[in-house]
Parts: sequence; structure tokens; C-alpha cells
Amino acid sequence: MKNTNKWDIGESYRSGFLEGYRFGGCQAVLERIPLQGPSSPSSYRVLYIPQSFEAIDRGVTEALKELTVECIVAAPESALTMAASLRPDLVLVMNGLHVFPPDHEEQILAIRGLGIHTAVWFVDDPYFTDDTVRIARCYDEVFTHELECVALYRRMGCEHVHYLPLAANPQMFRPIRASAEYHYDVCFIGNAFWNRVELFDQMASYLQDKKVFIAGGFWDRLEKYDQLSRFIHSGWIPAEETVSYYNGSKIVINLHRPTTAGSDNRNGINSPGGSINPRTYEIGGCGTLQITDVRGDLAAHYEPGYDIETFTDAAELQRKIDYYLSHDRERLHIAWRSLWTTRLKHTFHERIGRLLAAVKIP
Repeated sequence: MKNTNKWDIGESYRSGFLEGYRFGGCQAVLERIPLQGPSSPSSYRVLYIPQSFEAIDRGVTEALKELTVECIVAAPESALTMAASLRPDLVLVMNGLHVFPPDHEEQILAIRGLGIHTAVWFVDDPYFTDDTVRIARCYDEVFTHELECVALYRRMGCEHVHYLPLAANPQMFRPIRASAEYHYDVCFIGNAFWNRVELFDQMASYLQDKKVFIAGGFWDRLEKYDQLSRFIHSGWIPAEETVSYYNGSKIVINLHRPTTAGSDNRNGINSPGGSINPRTYEIGGCGTLQITDVRGDLAAHYEPGYDIETFTDAAELQRKIDYYLSHDRERLHIAWRSLWTTRLKHTFHERIGRLLAAVKIP
């Protein structure tokens, strides 16, 4: 037998052992998490209008079903018809962008005209403020995951504006045993916004001897695409498969998109971004080490160096990748702490409980 085959067998054994050890540690963490249950469920009947963000919509829907008397889900184009027919206490709209019909604002105003309370939760802030500052005025209550946008909506005349950070759906983003085809040293899943392109161009040579998975759209923007192309899966990765890649990877990189106006954003006022993205919570929910860039609101949710790792530039990211690829114990301990923090503090059950407590229905 050739030495390369012996090495392959040894490496496969080590990889399998580490995956079992990681997963076992995750299960031990989950066994210690107190079960969440509604201590005082809301008496509201809620009509929920989803955005078609599967990872978010499923988590919100499940939480609403647990925390309200009744949750009905309706398509954006039928919001007014369903509200008039069912007469819910609250119509909750997710984001109000992208898949919503042109008469969306007229529908919401008509629903309010029926005496039904309305709320929107913006989860794409601040990237589409050209649209959201107009949409927000139509609602009784405005929730935003972006702390920097709270003052913006208040300046636009919205009376009831609430900061509500995003979360992870624990039924979806959870520890699983990832099969060998999902095992990678480094993983990044997301579209190639220009700051991400710059980072991976800078790291192209460094990544050559690593097992790397990069997925998303627009990665042909890379100047060093030829060096990185074998790592790239072009296109959308379904949420269930994303979970497998997160679980199977030793390190998952998170880099927030830029907020400046341009071809990728509709943020003409250049509203800044200080809050963390949903990916932060979703990676944490899988029990995997995450290395993320720093947003101002990060430390309010995770503790850098304890349950998450951070970087400021390519050089620091490379140093930390090297360190954690060679220090399995430290890597796994941070990953397990991240799972604990996420499950204990950052689920949609917790967020929807806060939302329902905040709305003031006459």
C-alpha cells in the first residue's frame, strides 16, 4: 500500500473521529439547555405574511404557532383579502420587499382602515432603505433588526419603532452528523459582494493547500477566479444543505455585506450597518467555529474570543484559520459555547415573544 493511501486512511479516520467528538459535545450542550415554553402565551390571532426567506419564515411561523392563539399564513398578494375575511388581531409582515406586489402599501393602509393592527419586521436593513423608509410609514408598528435604523424610521415619522435582532431557527440550524462530502477546512456561503471579493482575492494563494468550499452568486467577479474556481459552487444552496456544510466545516467565515449605495444595495442615504446578520446566529446554531468581521452590535450578542472569533483583515483571518485548524480542542470549545449562547438567547421563540409583548393593539 502506498504511503499516500495510508495518509488518506489516517486523515479520514481523524476527520471522522473529530466529527463524532464535535457532535457528541453539541448533544451534551443541548441536553443542558432549558426547554422553552410560553409562560404567558399571547391571546392574539395573527395573520403572518412571509417574505419567502425559508430559514426566517419557518422559524417565525413555528414561534407564532407556539405563542399565539392562532397563526394563519397568507401570501403577500392576498394579505388584504385574508385580513378582511379572517379579521385577525394583528397582521405581521416580514420585510415587505422583493416578492410583494406593487400595491403592497395600499393593501396595508386598507387593512388598517378595517381597524386591524399592522406590523412589519425589516430584516434586510439597511440595504434597501430607499424602499423601507416609504413602506414603514404605512404600518402601526415597525420592527427592524438593524439598530442603526431605529432613529431613521422615527425621523421619517413612524411613531412606534422597535429594535428586534434576528435569530436562528433551532429546528433547522442545529447540530447534525455531517457526512464526508461536507467536510471542509474552511467554508463561506453567500453572494460575492465587493468586500467579500476583495477578501478572497487577497487570500487566494493562502487557501491553495486548504480544503475550501465557497458558494453563492457573482463569484466570477474575483480577479483570481482561476485560482479559486475549484472551490466555488455557483448558485443558491438550500437551507438544509447549508446546515450540512456548516456542520461539516471546521471553520465557517462570516463577512457582512457593505452598506454603501451601489449596484448591490438600494441605500441611497448610506445608512450605516451596526447589527449582525442572520448568518451569525445560524452558524452558531450548528455548533461550528465562526470567524466573523466585527459589527458594532456583535458584543451585545456574542463574546469575541469566547463563543465566536473575529477578524479585521485578511492577515488576521489567515492567522486565526491556521491556529484553529491546528488546535482542535480550542476550536471545538468555542463552537460549543456558541451553540449554548445561540440556543439560550437567540431563537425565534425568544424574538417573537418580544415582538408580541411590544405591540400595542388598541
